[in-house]
Amino acid sequence: MEPNNAESGARHPGEAGILHQTQRCRRSPPAPTPPAGQRGCTKKVWIALIAGLVTFVTIQFVLPPSGWAVERAEAEETSRLLANLLKAGRSVVEHNQLLIDDPQKGDKGLTPEVFEQQLVQEFRKQAGLDLSKLKSTPASFLVPPLAKELLPAFVLASKEVVRDAQAVINQRGIGYKNFIPATYGSQAAERFSKRSHVRLKQTNLQPRNPKNEPDEYEASVLKWLSERPRAEAYVSELTDHGRTLRVVMPLYYVTACLNCHGEPKGDLDISGYPKEGHREGDLAGAITVTAPLTRP
Repeated sequence: MEPNNAESGARHPGEAGILHQTQRCRRSPPAPTPPAGQRGCTKKVWIALIAGLVTFVTIQFVLPPSGWAVERAEAEETSRLLANLLKAGRSVVEHNQLLIDDPQKGDKGLTPEVFEQQLVQEFRKQAGLDLSKLKSTPASFLVPPLAKELLPAFVLASKEVVRDAQAVINQRGIGYKNFIPATYGSQAAERFSKRSHVRLKQTNLQPRNPKNEPDEYEASVLKWLSERPRAEAYVSELTDHGRTLRVVMPLYYVTACLNCHGEPKGDLDISGYPKEGHREGDLAGAITVTAPLTRP
């Protein structure tokens, strides 16, 4: 599910910014204007006072403390990488879907180790980061210390999901097994989130899995995204009075998804759910990351 280019400078209500990779769009509060009707020396004094006040306000309220800015930057880039890693895992399942659902074949060879290899390759292709060299990669803005800690944790969660699904994947005589990108994504995100202070989730305005029900914030962003063109961008916003970072990365329907989610709307798909009537490029939901800016 690969988005296209976004409209520059677009924003979600509530100060959420549409970002192009690591580019952030921010608005500063408007500077106050001098009072009308002042003339001569009085006007000059007011201008001086206002200029001083604007400088004070800018320093105190527009520029965040340096520690906060660094922590947000680290949390935001880590969240973006985690969302992309989950997307990469979904892609690996999608690429192996015909193999997984082959009723004639028993042992599919899709072991946790094979899945990890394919996940590393897919993530390198999507994000440009080689997880096999992550330990030796120096920490930087593009590879924050938090990412070096959490990305391997998600890989481990993914391997455990594939390990626990081996009996299903390798079952002979049955075609559709319900081990699909969405199933893998929900299970891997849940397993990862139970072990981390960062919460990873798949969500949709009309989820088939009740666990993927959006909260109020996620629903507002999804609704906003659904009214905009498909875009290769993500929404990033501070919530909880600046204590929590929320990142929302949209997912879009591709051709393979339409077997279950396409047309004719209302017809039952292979899993027994009514099709939603979506088309390629429609918003399919989002991967959301919730990261507290204060480490527990």
